[in-house]
Amino acid sequence: MGGYGEAEAEDLSASSTLVHFDRPLPLLRVPLLAGASDDPSAGPFVLAFRDADSWRAAFRSTEARVVEQCEAGARVGCSLSASKKCSPPWWKTLLGLSSVDFAEREKCEEREMAACLEASRGPCSRFAREKCLPAFRDARISSVGPTGFPQLGSENPKLEPIDQTNYRGSALLEEIFTEIVSSRS
Repeated sequence: MGGYGEAEAEDLSASSTLVHFDRPLPLLRVPLLAGASDDPSAGPFVLAFRDADSWRAAFRSTEARVVEQCEAGARVGCSLSASKKCSPPWWKTLLGLSSVDFAEREKCEEREMAACLEASRGPCSRFAREKCLPAFRDARISSVGPTGFPQLGSENPKLEPIDQTNYRGSALLEEIFTEIVSSRS
């Protein structure tokens, strides 16, 4: 009667009112002191991948996701195209000039779908590469370790001055393309 009963107290218990959140994802890139060659008007920090391995993993993952989404879109388009290609003209069915053989139409659609999906694989790969290259080519990769000293065995072939704290992803792109070409052959 207007007061809080025992049932209402249970509803307000910590276990029923606590909201659980997923653990935060680790940062893909970390703030890093800008080097001497970096634009000073951009500020004292730049965002950089921790190392070349994290850059490679992010590049591969992003490219795979874009290809996956492109192929999903291609499946929809191929399905519509195959259905349209394999169906008799509407007026023939309406006038009774052709009967619909559903088994034959299904086989036709399967052939058309397979051909269309196979044809979309190359363009989807090129599309993913075109979308990923500019961002990852210009991305920065840290050349200093967590202690602030240059990383041992840094993979940057163009890293010359000791005061440079990062390098661009373009230094690693040739290696990625070599891996892609060798995996296809």
